[in-house]
Amino acid sequence: MREIMPNIILNMLVFSLILITLSAASSANENAVLGINAAQTITKNTNSTPEAYTLDQAVDFALNNNPDLQIAIERIKQAEARLGMALSAFYPQVSARASYEHSNNPAQVFAMIIAQRDFDNNSMQNINSPGYRQNFRPEIIGTMSLFRGGQDYQRSKAAELGIDAAEFERSTVRNALVEAVTVSYYAYMAAQEALKVAQDSNRALSSELEQTKRGFEAGTTLKSEVLSLNVKLAEAKEAEIRATNAIELSKTSIANLLGLENAATYNIVAASKLTQPSPIPSFDQMRELALAERPEIMAAARQVEISERELKVEMGAYLPKADAYVSYGQNSQSPGFSGHKDNVTVGVAVEMNLFSGFNTKQRVSAAQQKVKEMRERERKTRLAIEQEVKSAFLQLQSALARLQVAESSQQSAEEALRLVNEERRAGMATVTRYIESEVARNKARSSFIAAHYDALSAETALKKAVGDWK
Repeated sequence: MREIMPNIILNMLVFSLILITLSAASSANENAVLGINAAQTITKNTNSTPEAYTLDQAVDFALNNNPDLQIAIERIKQAEARLGMALSAFYPQVSARASYEHSNNPAQVFAMIIAQRDFDNNSMQNINSPGYRQNFRPEIIGTMSLFRGGQDYQRSKAAELGIDAAEFERSTVRNALVEAVTVSYYAYMAAQEALKVAQDSNRALSSELEQTKRGFEAGTTLKSEVLSLNVKLAEAKEAEIRATNAIELSKTSIANLLGLENAATYNIVAASKLTQPSPIPSFDQMRELALAERPEIMAAARQVEISERELKVEMGAYLPKADAYVSYGQNSQSPGFSGHKDNVTVGVAVEMNLFSGFNTKQRVSAAQQKVKEMRERERKTRLAIEQEVKSAFLQLQSALARLQVAESSQQSAEEALRLVNEERRAGMATVTRYIESEVARNKARSSFIAAHYDALSAETALKKAVGDWK
């Protein structure tokens, strides 16, 4: 037995050293990866040339650099670590300990003599007054849980579900992020087009104002026409200011979504062809798709399962617990280790809590209430998603209807301007009438552009509502 046990302990120590070495190597690799990522980030930030992004490129960059998504990824890693912590309960626990005692207590001194294997006939003569004696005990202790009322198993299953929930939360962030980038991109494009329309109006009105002023000075034009053009020019300049501000706001919003600290470090590239909104499917199809695909619902369902597992963990406290343990060491009066004085203890301990001051009962009750809470949260999530899908569906319907009206209005305004221009050349239309037609055409064009991008944004919101980018 004395020859076998040191070999067992030696093997356990070697195994523990291997695990520690592998863990250290893994941590070093993770630190190296973090260092590479940090270096890449510094390289990106120090690049003075502004990057240009299309919509797809902006979405891809945001998925790789947005802090909210990175936070979600770190939460997944935390959930994986919690699973490892839960699974550690199924492995033996090994610890080393060294203790020193110095006493003249007869009972303790007698125990030291026996443990140090120094008992002889002379030891009985001074049993009541043994004097001081010291004891050095280095030892290795191993324990292993045999049964804990199923608590370890339930904790491991809850941790596995926690990884799933964290994955679904990451999908939720991804789905919302793609929608936010897309909508901000469309807002930027709409503001750019609105700025072009406002600038065209400013140029046309400024030109007509100069001609009208010359006519007024020559006595061929009324002052009211000059004043009317001044008012319309002021309105056009105001529209240009609003469009310029909208461009900066949308660009700042995109920079925030992309995880960029400075909006001046990038530019937005317009699409070569304006995307057309897709036909609207039925609401029932969208609702069923959302209830099946939205990661929020799946995450809420996992939270319900986790709370049920946690309830079983608390109920396991009513059952007995059994642990196996082994201790290997020696007792001697001087430091060091000798295989001739080693001591081995092997045993099994069974424990059952008979009364905890109602602590276990209250913990079970709290876990039961949490299960009910998670079920209500799941129901609330389903209702909120149904409402979101309905709202996005109605907004897309309204946006497409407004787009048709705006397109018809633009065509009518273009035709009206063409006819007024011909009348003006024939001397049948005044300058004021021509300017009014041109301003109306510009407003109709601006309304059409805004309606088009509103329809694309509404389509994007509906895709997000059904979990299209999870």
